[in-house]
Amino acid sequence: MGKALCFGSAAAVAVGAGGTAVAFLGVGIGVPAAHGMAALSLLARARTVTGRVRLRLLLLAVSVAAGGLHHLLAGLPSGTGRSDGVLRCVVQLLTVTGITTCLALGVTGLVVAAADSGRTLIWLRRLLDGWMIAASLLTLCWVLLLHRADQGSDVSGSLEGLARVVTDILVLGLLITLHFCLKPGERAAVVTAAIALVILTASDMLRVLLPVPGTLGGIPLAAICTITGLLLVTATPWMPGGATAIGVDKREMPVVAVVAAFVPVVVCALVMVAHTLAGGRTDVVTVVLAGSVLLGLGARQAIAHADHLRITREAAAREAHYRTLVDGSCDVITIVSLDGRVLYVSPAARDVFGYDPQDLVGARLPLYCHPEDRTPLMRSVEMLRQEAESGIRGPSRCVSCRVRASDGQWRHVESMISHHADGLIFNSRDVTERIALQAQLQHLAFHDGLTGLPNRALFTDRVTHALKKRTAAAAPPAVLYVDLDGFKAVNDSAGHAAGDALLLQAARRLQASVRAEDTVARLGGDEFAALLEAEAGTRTSRAREVAERILCALSKPYRLGDVDAVVSASMGIAVATPGITPEELLHCADLAMYEAKAAGKGCIRTHRPQPKNIWSSTLNR
Repeated sequence: MGKALCFGSAAAVAVGAGGTAVAFLGVGIGVPAAHGMAALSLLARARTVTGRVRLRLLLLAVSVAAGGLHHLLAGLPSGTGRSDGVLRCVVQLLTVTGITTCLALGVTGLVVAAADSGRTLIWLRRLLDGWMIAASLLTLCWVLLLHRADQGSDVSGSLEGLARVVTDILVLGLLITLHFCLKPGERAAVVTAAIALVILTASDMLRVLLPVPGTLGGIPLAAICTITGLLLVTATPWMPGGATAIGVDKREMPVVAVVAAFVPVVVCALVMVAHTLAGGRTDVVTVVLAGSVLLGLGARQAIAHADHLRITREAAAREAHYRTLVDGSCDVITIVSLDGRVLYVSPAARDVFGYDPQDLVGARLPLYCHPEDRTPLMRSVEMLRQEAESGIRGPSRCVSCRVRASDGQWRHVESMISHHADGLIFNSRDVTERIALQAQLQHLAFHDGLTGLPNRALFTDRVTHALKKRTAAAAPPAVLYVDLDGFKAVNDSAGHAAGDALLLQAARRLQASVRAEDTVARLGGDEFAALLEAEAGTRTSRAREVAERILCALSKPYRLGDVDAVVSASMGIAVATPGITPEELLHCADLAMYEAKAAGKGCIRTHRPQPKNIWSSTLNR
């Protein structure tokens, strides 16, 4: 509503300015002056652009200037000088050449706009489109000539005016077609130009239809319309889209633009109806021209129908091909609208999740998604939805989530979300086995294969974290280093299977002797270690109590088949001191364990590492 009011106000102002110019300057000066203003505006706009747009603006400026010169010379008294006659002939020749060129370009532009791309029957369709447009314009010209003849006017003198009317209608059709090929923000100049052209067409029609060319009741209506249209042309190049519209070459042609290309045919039909209702005579030429347009329309429809059948068959074949690919894919393909409603689910959903695809259509996201994974999933969907609403086609996004299958189990799913014509498309793959394999490999990398306890790498990492999170007020952690005494003899005499069974029992006894917050690891062979944190590491005596409990548990007999085996353990204790590293703490516990072995085995020794600041002060003495 606001835009219509704006354009209406601009047209009203232009009409008022046109009437004022005619009143003060007269027809002979006002019309050429309006042409000059429009030509200067086009020239000034051409200086601000480059390339094809500048060339087209220059050609338009020259055309408008030539029209103004023609009006100026036509209004002058007929001279007898040779130079005056030569100038009139040159101007007349330029006028005829310009009108002819504009007619050819206009018909070509409308034909190209009306005929879509294709390989079959395309040239025949373009020929028929060209004939329909040309025959419509010829019918219009012939009806106007009949009207002039019925009024007893000079028919030959109306040919130039008729050519102007035909040119206006062609260019109007091109402008209407171009309007649908531009973005909404670029259409202001095209709409203004179309309004200007309608007013100029009315001016040319008045010069042909009125008994006194362009004058009704003493009022020069044609001149007022001409000046009004030219004033709008003067403002058009500086409006939004003024240069963009002229520079458009290859744009996607919507269906509305193709229909708008047949504006001349519609105008011809309206003129024929008006001519018949006004009681105008209809001769053989009018009937033949109008009939040829109808025959061309019928033939074009038949060709379009045949081409449509060909396109339908090709589309059906492509759809069957792609449906075969989608149905045979192991990935689940899901199409979701922008509001989160499921539009399509591929048959793979039955094999992957156990759901019937038809039962999922109409559901909304998040569909069977794990509660912990809903937030990142919907965040990605929302970002893509905002991109789609703003016209942006961003990159695809990969989202991992868990989906509950029909059997109640959670499936790990990896989805690639992309834009689709109907919303969003999900290409989902079941990666449950891959996730499980990765978890298994990660577990093997950091755990002992026999006992399932953490290995040396994971134990060292746990010690590192314990030292980092320790504060001045917290109790220092302690490390117990355990070596089984007499294990080699059992392993050699009873066999490796019995040795493995003994190690498994020893590992379980170690775990049962410490708290769940502590860490027990197998470092290799018959060597174990325990990381005691918090209460267990409050003081050395407390760590020793835990060590004695472990020693007592490990010294009990081990049931290996039908026999019992008895082994003992040597243990070393090292309590963390300020500034000590994980490697140093483990080394101190190892030294303490060897001290226990040297003391006769089956006992416990504590190694007390000195703080680094004490060592440094000793070295500096």
